Formats: sequence, structure tokens, C-alpha cells
Amino acid sequence: MKSRLNLTIEESLIASTKQYAEKHHTSISELVESYLKEITRPVKRKNFIDLVKELGEHHIDPKADLKDLYYNDPKHGG
Repeated sequence: MKSRLNLTIEESLIASTKQYAEKHHTSISELVESYLKEITRPVKRKNFIDLVKELGEHHIDPKADLKDLYYNDPKHGG
């Protein structure tokens, strides 16, 4: 079910929004509805494996002594 909603918006913004809506073959109501759906949509949590894949490849020597590198790094008090 659809309901009416009254908004108070600057006239210049209304004019440019009407032009945008016409250019994109839509209405201001549809634009507002689409925007409100977007900002109220629950945030989808990413899978841990997908997050790791986004990190990309690392360039760390597999033979490196990471503990030694960490503690000798000036950022970490080395």
C-alpha cells in the first residue's frame, strides 16, 4: 500500500530533480522511494572468506621471521 508524504524542499532542488527524473524516465516519488529503500536496507555482512579474498595477494617472503620483522620495525618500538 502506498501513502502520501509531503516534503519541504528548496525550489531550485525541486526543479533540478524534475529535470533529472524526466531525463531518466522516472518520477520524483520513485526517486525518493528508491533512495529511502537504499538507506534503510539492512547491511549485509560479508563472509570472512570473501573479506580475505578482497585483500589480494601478499608479498611476504614465506621464510621471513615475521616476529623479528615486527619487533625491529621502528613503528613497533624496534
